[in-house]
Amino acid sequence: MSGVADGRVTRPEGLTSAEVAERVGAGRTNAVTTGTSRGVGQIVRANVITPFNGLLTALFLVILATGRWQNGLFGLVVVANTAIGVVQELRAKRTLDRLAVLNAPRARVTRDGATSEIAVGEVVADDLIGLRTGDQVVADGVVTAADGLEVDESLLTGESEPVHKAVGDEVRSGSIVVAGSGAFQATAVGAESYATRLTAEARRFTVVRSELVAGTNTLLRWISLLMLVVGPLLLWSQLRSPDTSGWQEALTGAVAALVGMVPEGLVLLTSLAFMVAAVTLAGRRTLVQELPAVEVLARVDVVCLDKTGTLTHGDIVFDSLITDGPREEVREALALLATAPDANATSAALAGTFRETTWRRTGGVPFSSARKWSSVDTDGHGTWVVGAPEMVFPAGGPAVDRAADLAAQGKRVLVLASTDSTGPPSASTSSTDPPPAATAAPPGGPTSGSPAGHSSGSATGPDGGSSGGDASLPAGLAERALVVLAERVRDDAPDAVRYFADQGVTLRVISGDNPRTVGAVAVSVGVPGISAAGEAVDARTLPEDPDELADVLETSAVFGRVTPGQKRAVVGALQRRGHVVAMTGDGVNDAMALKDADIGVAMGNGAAATKAVAQLVLLDSRFAHLPDVVAEGRRVIANIERAANLFLVKNAYSLVLALVVLVSGVAYPLAPIQLTMISALTIGVPGFVLALGPNHRRYVPGFLGRVLRLAVPTGVVIGLAAFAGDLAIRALDPPGGTAAGRTVATVVVLAASLWTLSLLARPLAGWKVVLLAGLATAAAVILAVPLLATDVFLLAVTPQRLLVGLAIGAVAAAAVELVGRVVLRPVHTAEPPDPLSTTTHQGDP
Repeated sequence: MSGVADGRVTRPEGLTSAEVAERVGAGRTNAVTTGTSRGVGQIVRANVITPFNGLLTALFLVILATGRWQNGLFGLVVVANTAIGVVQELRAKRTLDRLAVLNAPRARVTRDGATSEIAVGEVVADDLIGLRTGDQVVADGVVTAADGLEVDESLLTGESEPVHKAVGDEVRSGSIVVAGSGAFQATAVGAESYATRLTAEARRFTVVRSELVAGTNTLLRWISLLMLVVGPLLLWSQLRSPDTSGWQEALTGAVAALVGMVPEGLVLLTSLAFMVAAVTLAGRRTLVQELPAVEVLARVDVVCLDKTGTLTHGDIVFDSLITDGPREEVREALALLATAPDANATSAALAGTFRETTWRRTGGVPFSSARKWSSVDTDGHGTWVVGAPEMVFPAGGPAVDRAADLAAQGKRVLVLASTDSTGPPSASTSSTDPPPAATAAPPGGPTSGSPAGHSSGSATGPDGGSSGGDASLPAGLAERALVVLAERVRDDAPDAVRYFADQGVTLRVISGDNPRTVGAVAVSVGVPGISAAGEAVDARTLPEDPDELADVLETSAVFGRVTPGQKRAVVGALQRRGHVVAMTGDGVNDAMALKDADIGVAMGNGAAATKAVAQLVLLDSRFAHLPDVVAEGRRVIANIERAANLFLVKNAYSLVLALVVLVSGVAYPLAPIQLTMISALTIGVPGFVLALGPNHRRYVPGFLGRVLRLAVPTGVVIGLAAFAGDLAIRALDPPGGTAAGRTVATVVVLAASLWTLSLLARPLAGWKVVLLAGLATAAAVILAVPLLATDVFLLAVTPQRLLVGLAIGAVAAAAVELVGRVVLRPVHTAEPPDPLSTTTHQGDP
């Protein structure tokens, strides 16, 4: 960006109404068409066009061709699964878009000689836009007026030091004014602005990796390959079978076998569980933007978090005053400094305690990040200077030494000095004033701590007034007091940190602030792995090699002076060691690190780019919600794993039956509608209830392998039992034919599947017993009521067929019990080690 738009310099009175209308007509406005999340069309396509939906839709169309509508009820699963995904994502989109509107800044523009506030989207090219402390720059432009103007570009660049701006300098959208005032002419607006281009790059949509979804998709791929082989052979077998009468029945049998092999219930249950978890978290002010993100939370074993805005509120407060001199003069001087014309975070912190003064201001020098001090001239009380001790007393002295000692503890220290020789200088520390009630600072507060051994030189000074960039310190300064400031730690941060430690989740604090400042905050909230502020690592010393960096991350917990590029490197190094990483952030410079992490968590008051790429948004920006999020994720994945065994058992016995039928040439012993009923009573309803129950077990890798270890042998047992029942009744009741065989097979599968459910639901608490009893009763009602059995589920029930089915079902249940006792114990006791964490893992109670 150079010069001004079209080389035109806007008059001091601003654009005219006609010039504004001309630019609006030409589309040269600050309106940005890109949203904060995926568009409606993208959301619908992503949820509709899936391998799962395509597979079942094709089979549904085949069933419609046979004319037996009852057998096509499985098609409702496609509709339900798609609707759940679309509704949840649209709900998240509306919430996020509304949040973006509520947090949108406004611009102060001069037009037709008058200044007014307008929406940021109404700004046009060449507008004159005013800037004051705390304002956000809303477009790229060139400074046309500056009075001690300094901007914080950390949201864009990660650089924490304020940047001084003079007339003719460029400013970028997304930066924040932290000192002084001024104005600029907009040169790049809307999609052409720097922050918008950066946001567009960061928000290219990436889908979070879900082990549950990946496992299900893997199964679908395997099953699809099997269906390509088994399907045509099975159809050929059914057409040639003497038990089938016509192509419709042959197609019905083939589709029944193929539908039974698809884990459609598992996909639906996973979507339902994700949605319920997302709704639960929304009630706790946490927005889930992608459904699988709920499951990924269960797998997180390392959380990388920033200090500012996560462990602290992001502002500073007055902590204590150290002086041996007359305290009344010191308090009067600080009160005068706190009421400077150009207020900022430091003056706001002082104003919380030093509210009234009888002194009169006659002049002064504003704060500058280059000078790191400011001054105020008084009527009859001399000149008072407040700033970084090493800048106010460059030759050193007691003040600098004491400040260095405090800075080594992570404190932010300013020195107050005076030219009034009547006030005795302080030579040693004395009693301190107690800290006041916490006072929130306005936007544009201190950007970072200072280097070790220095004060908080990056804290903005309390004075306003004229710029005076070449001002020099008054002569004859004497130390009057040390002013100690502190960051306001969130009250709930220690509890959240303790939760993660108890759960075996490792915390890594990575911040752009001074290492000792970051370390002091980490110690105060109880971050494991650090006992003193000096143990924090200066990221400028970190190796660039990923393996060497990972070694450092294993032994150190807190890092300061971390650049945006290093944040991405930290995430990558942890992932190379096999860790699942969650990353929190709020600035545009955090966006790419959040995108790289397995789960990105954005603060609600953060930049739009960060919220757009994150899978989770903490709407009220409270770190304390993360434990709720992790606990909910662990509950979901542990319960879905329990319920997944039910679904895959059905897939296994359907495959066994398909292979047996293919070899024997008999009709498939189950119709699609009968499989739908079995699935509802033994899998769908109980699986959903189990998925919503309490569960505190830590995530254990290998979900798909564990589930298959139980599902495959159990499915083989049930499949062979169902085929045995079909053969037995054909021998005992030859006239019954296919209808009799399917009736007995249905009873066998119902009995064995209900026993499998009881096995997975153990220990059998009261509500689980009620659930099992209710399902068994529902099955009995279906078999006993002719209208349901015959007309809806196409069963031909007789006492003989019922007894044969129950007898063979009992044998199958006994075999399932034996399989469960062999397989389930190691499944539930597996607990992997965590090489990063030194805390004790909490298992499943």
